[in-house]
Amino acid sequence: MLIGALTVCCLLFVVCGLPAVCCSQGDREPYYRNCVWLCERQNCTGAGLRAFSKLQPFHMSATGWTCADDCKYNCMWATVGLYIKEGHNVPQFHGKWPFYRFLFFQEPASAVASMLNGLANYVMLGRYRAAVPFESPMYRTCISFAMVTLNAWVWSTVFHTRDTLLTEKMDYFCASSVVLYSIYLCCVRTLGLTHPWTSSLFGALLIILFACHIWYLTYVHFDYGYNMAANVLIAFSLMTACIFSM
Repeated sequence: MLIGALTVCCLLFVVCGLPAVCCSQGDREPYYRNCVWLCERQNCTGAGLRAFSKLQPFHMSATGWTCADDCKYNCMWATVGLYIKEGHNVPQFHGKWPFYRFLFFQEPASAVASMLNGLANYVMLGRYRAAVPFESPMYRTCISFAMVTLNAWVWSTVFHTRDTLLTEKMDYFCASSVVLYSIYLCCVRTLGLTHPWTSSLFGALLIILFACHIWYLTYVHFDYGYNMAANVLIAFSLMTACIFSM
């Protein structure tokens, strides 16, 4: 376990040293930035803002879509059109590929997929409760894992419906919690039933890693590349630690 923990710490140290990605090709384009600036100047102040508020559908205002958001969305597709016209590949904007908005769903297909995944987990949770006795050794651990997973899919649905700073962070943090809890579940299944203190210490280590991960993304830099690399490396290193501890 000590070797596994040291491996994780070393890998996280390496990941933290990776260069951060601040923006994407699309939102770096002068055409896009100038388009957004002009749109916000004309439509998001004074009479333009009042006209926008009157014309904006209720379902858009109720879900927090603002004039500035509309400007970024429309200018994004104007920039994409320019790229396609000149024979270039479609660029990313703010770390994401462009999606067509449907009603108030910012990424309709992803939102529906997340919703269906959450529904599948909810159905299987009900089947598990009906089939497995409460006294089973893994019962509470599996129920907790189902709750963590359901929470992640809920926030994934919310994030793909409306991308804000809060929903983005919750989506990424909850996804990381599923990765870490799945490793903890594996540890409990392989070691915890015969060595409960081992799984408890392992769980404490995971909580510390999760807290450090959130702290870095919140107070140091919210970096997409680091988040993905950290999840992959944590999962791989901790699974390796569990295997060597058997």
